[in-house]
Amino acid sequence: MLWSFLLFLGAAPPLGVFANPLATKRWSDLVEKHSWAEIPRGWEYVRSPDPEHILEMRIGLKQNKINELISSLYQISDPKHDRYGKHLSKQEADALVAPHPDSAEAVESWLSDHGFKTDDITFRSGGGEWIVIPMTVSQAEAMLGAKYELYRHSLSSSYVVRTLSYSLPRELHNHINMVSPTTYFGTLRSMKATHFIQSNSFGEEKGFTLSPEAVPPSSCATQITPACLKVLYNTSGYVPQATDVNVLGIAGYLDEFANRADLQTFFTAFLPEAVGTSFDTITVNNGGDNQSDPGVEANLDIQYTEGMSFPTPNIYYSTGGSPPFNPDSETPTDTNEPYLDWLNFVLSQDTIPQTITTSYGDDEQTVPNDFAVSVCNLFAELGVRGTTVLFSSGDLGVGGGDCLTNDGTDTVLFQPDFPASCPFVTAVGGTVGINPEVAVDFSGGGFSRYFPTPDYQVEAVNSFLEGLGDTFSGLFNSSGRAYPDVAAQSENFIVIIGGEAFLVGGTSASSPTTAGVISLLNDFRLSNGQSSLGFINPLIYANPGGFNDIVSGSNPGCGTQGFSAGIGWDPVTGLGTPDFLKLQAIVSA
Repeated sequence: MLWSFLLFLGAAPPLGVFANPLATKRWSDLVEKHSWAEIPRGWEYVRSPDPEHILEMRIGLKQNKINELISSLYQISDPKHDRYGKHLSKQEADALVAPHPDSAEAVESWLSDHGFKTDDITFRSGGGEWIVIPMTVSQAEAMLGAKYELYRHSLSSSYVVRTLSYSLPRELHNHINMVSPTTYFGTLRSMKATHFIQSNSFGEEKGFTLSPEAVPPSSCATQITPACLKVLYNTSGYVPQATDVNVLGIAGYLDEFANRADLQTFFTAFLPEAVGTSFDTITVNNGGDNQSDPGVEANLDIQYTEGMSFPTPNIYYSTGGSPPFNPDSETPTDTNEPYLDWLNFVLSQDTIPQTITTSYGDDEQTVPNDFAVSVCNLFAELGVRGTTVLFSSGDLGVGGGDCLTNDGTDTVLFQPDFPASCPFVTAVGGTVGINPEVAVDFSGGGFSRYFPTPDYQVEAVNSFLEGLGDTFSGLFNSSGRAYPDVAAQSENFIVIIGGEAFLVGGTSASSPTTAGVISLLNDFRLSNGQSSLGFINPLIYANPGGFNDIVSGSNPGCGTQGFSAGIGWDPVTGLGTPDFLKLQAIVSA
């Protein structure tokens, strides 16, 4: 969408040619948009940045009809509604998220007053609600009433140029959702990639074969392969048919590259019929594809999405945006918003994979509320267009570390994960063991403090809360969006990395596994002339019988034993692990 203000700005004189006193007064009435009480934990002040340091400023305008889009999402995702499965086209979704003309006019005037011209602006969304404008630190400070500093994340050695507070002209609070980079300190290098290497275990696994019994062999209790998962989740007998339409996507970050040679080694050992086939890589925002540098996360994801969904086409999105930052550089470009870049890229495409999995997350409290809501609404756009979005729920139970709040009060509270806490994604927790599966003790789960409990899960969550009683009273928001929604195996996954086999664990394993099952369900529907599933949460909460209920285990954290798994939904394993055959019967209606 091209705004009218392109012509307006194109005709504007350079900054300083003349000044409009009324316009200047209009934009000098600054009111705080967001601030932190203290430097976010894990970050330390380094020094003031060069005033000429370049920030790629992203401005998210309020979407004129976002409530209509969300209402459509719930109707389209409700199996009892007559709009069920009637997903919106790109053009229909773009029309709902486009900014109101008044918002466009206000931002036009503001940018013009600060001397920006047509060539300075890039549109990052089909609806025109996201724009990117490179500007210097000194320009950003003047526009936003902010003071930018250089900060370092001690554990990951990430550097960012951020401010502890920023403001907008009073009038623009009604027109702009967020501006970034400002107060969101998280970068993917400081976020939690939800995986960990358990051991190097190459050797015996290459000869691993699944016995013909209808239950997993005992070796699946200590070594997970695609064959184990197919038996556990009842997909063994299904052969995909809609491979000309159905696609499974993996969102990758952090210069994590999915290695094709390792995939062939994996296929040779565990899926011989797939040898010789591969996946597509799409690079976003200068993402790479270095085949000499295989990533643990990337290989885990692609080997198990391929292992579960073959021969369904897979796409690995390699998203840049977190380049090494040289704190001594005078004018490097700060581009640490890969979530926004990836989402805007995918939403700008005419076709999107029907299933997408991502395995990164951060403490919700470290994400400014305006940023979280804006990103969450982008996931709603994916859902309304027919895509199921899955996120791992995290590997820190109800919270890691001291669990102190960052609002200046240092209160101990359970710490939910974002984006798992977004109500428009399907969050996947973790299990371990077979016959029975139990909750793994690191499975992330809890209740959002940003998003309220959505209608689709009220009944299930209330039932859990009634059984919980006063336990952990005050430590979590009982009226918040609860997660995870479902779960899957999360330990002892055999992954080939650089030609060697490792055992890898984490809910990073659970999410691609579940994505593989959902992709097969999408294949089934598409091959029968039905639509893709899209946003599945209303469907699955209405049909909990499609899952294997996990009734034991807990997710300790914050100095507590955490929540306990039990009959029905719980904030450790959600509704349980998927049973493909039961779900197939449910989605065939």
